[in-house]
Amino acid sequence: MNPKALRDYVIKHSEGRKRYIVAIAGPPGAGKTTFATSLLSLLAEKSIQSKIISMDGFHLDNTILAERNLLDRKGAPETFDTAGFIHLINRLTSFENNIVIPEFDRKKDLSIAGSSIISKKDRVLIVEGNYLLVEEKPWAELNKSWDQTIFINPGIDILEHRLLERWFTYGLDSQIAKNRVFNNDLPNARYVIEKSSNSDIQISKF
Repeated sequence: MNPKALRDYVIKHSEGRKRYIVAIAGPPGAGKTTFATSLLSLLAEKSIQSKIISMDGFHLDNTILAERNLLDRKGAPETFDTAGFIHLINRLTSFENNIVIPEFDRKKDLSIAGSSIISKKDRVLIVEGNYLLVEEKPWAELNKSWDQTIFINPGIDILEHRLLERWFTYGLDSQIAKNRVFNNDLPNARYVIEKSSNSDIQISKF
């Protein structure tokens, strides 16, 4: 399903509801952020007020990761404030107003607190992240929160190419980029693919 078709589906099924939450999950490099941004723009064209919530905003700071000897594993499940993210999702499903959320700045490689606010006017929330559909605890607690689930998986070969290009774009040399991809990103990708539950929609090309 392309973003426009999904936009029409979301509008139809969210009608008359206070809030509709779409979960976009998949391995790193799958295109989750690009897909979410496209959906957000298409909803805006129909005057549907929406917001994107990225799980990446809950990355632990690099200082903490270094103290825990986890800096080389950044992006793995244990490198997130998982409890904080689950608490946020519970607040969103409870229809609280004016919830302050963090966002992740990939260029600076850090989370920035207080970057956005979710209000009751935000009718559709687009949540994107690697582990949203993982069936293992504590991630499995999230399953009850989603009105629509999407899983994007273009395949390991494409993910490998995209992830290498990502790190090259951020100025990493070839060896460091390869170390990040083969020792961290792709193991995380395989974990997501193997442990995620079935979604409402599966996308292989995006």
